[in-house]
Order: sequence, then C-alpha cells, then structure tokens
Amino acid sequence: MENKEGGDIERVVDSKDLQQSKALDKLTDHVEDRQLDSSRVQTAMASIAASAEVDWNAMRLREKELAAVKINAADVDIIANELEVSFKANQ
Repeated sequence: MENKEGGDIERVVDSKDLQQSKALDKLTDHVEDRQLDSSRVQTAMASIAASAEVDWNAMRLREKELAAVKINAADVDIIANELEVSFKANQ
C-alpha cells in the first residue's frame, strides 16, 4: 500500500490479527461441520421414516387379522356376566 506521500506502508502483524484470522478459520470449519451434520440428520430421518413405515404396515396387518376374527354375541354376554361388566362397557 502507499500512503499520500508515495511511500510504502508496512503492515504490522500483531496478535489481534492472528486471533481474528484463527477465528475466521474456525468459522469456516464450523460451516463444514454443519454440512456433515446435516447429512447425518438426513440419514437418521430416513431411517426413522423407514422404521415408522414398517411399524405402520405391521399394525395394519394386525388390524386385518383382528377384523377377520368372528365374535359370538353369546360368548360376550357370558364373559360380561362373569366379570360383572356394565352393558355400555360390553359394547
């Protein structure tokens, strides 16, 4: 750089400049870490979504199995009388 008189100005590097430089390096490193973390989060979310879908499919199959079961009304009456369940709870 040149000053108004045409002479060169030497830049003095002090500890403050070094600290700022290190802080800037840390900041850019932190951004790269965030990008890695976002890919981990996306992987984890995909895994959770796949697990939830498997659970939902298993629950749906179980509901189909339970819907296929035939219940005899006489059996329900016997059980309700033995357990002394009210009529509203029976249904």
